Amino acid sequence: MLEGTKDSDKPADGRTVRGADFPELPPNCRVIFYNDSFTPKEFVVAVLASIFEKEPDEAARLTDFIHENGAAVVGMYTYDIAVSLANFTTVRARKEGFPLHLEVAKA
Repeated sequence: MLEGTKDSDKPADGRTVRGADFPELPPNCRVIFYNDSFTPKEFVVAVLASIFEKEPDEAARLTDFIHENGAAVVGMYTYDIAVSLANFTTVRARKEGFPLHLEVAKA
């Protein structure tokens, strides 16, 4: 038996499970916010706090960085979580009439 394994790590056929037998973890993705001239800072701070669970001070700093630099990575997530957060944000922005643009990019 491999060091660090136990009997419960063995499949029913008795062979030892090695790392290659496990599914690969999904890649991390960056969620990027882009600056625009129409979406108010207050809205960006609000979605960073409510959807991305940033502390208010961090949300405000990120928003200022986006405004000053044109874009910022607001977090790293697995693909499915990154896409979900980006979709929630986009839907909320459109409901409120804002053209906020986000991107999900592989890290």
